[in-house]
Amino acid sequence: MGGMRLNRKTFAAGAGAAGLLGLGLGIAVPAAANPSPSPSPSSSAHPHKDHPNRAHPHKWRPRAHALRGTRGVHGEATVKRDDGFRVVTWQRGELTARTGTTLTVRSDDGTTWTWTTTKDTRVRADGAKSDAASLKTGTEITVFGDRSGDTRTATFVRTPRKR
Repeated sequence: MGGMRLNRKTFAAGAGAAGLLGLGLGIAVPAAANPSPSPSPSSSAHPHKDHPNRAHPHKWRPRAHALRGTRGVHGEATVKRDDGFRVVTWQRGELTARTGTTLTVRSDDGTTWTWTTTKDTRVRADGAKSDAASLKTGTEITVFGDRSGDTRTATFVRTPRKR
């Protein structure tokens, strides 16, 4: 009888871990998939369905905060969109180089990726709007974007707020 209990406990622990993993992916993947959605028309008389007390919610804010407090340093996922599949990716680490339209970031585990920025790349530095040119090497940043082949294109970059 003891062996049967151990199997049930093992199964329950595995199911719980799988549920937590699914919850984590449910939070992290949308953050990376669309960290800076295009604005859509809305009226202040019709609050957003997910935020009944706010007429114009900042959709990217809760998604960008999804990684706060986690230990993940980089990742990517293939997501299905209306227009096909996309590889979305994110990285947290130190900005080691910034030249022209590229940012090079090294994560704590040593992984180094180079990101291309565009005029559409959104940057938040210390909680305020900024631009990629103002980012300084040595700064801790988190980058969200898409990968096509070997090219990573940054859609959103943030530095942590100073406390």
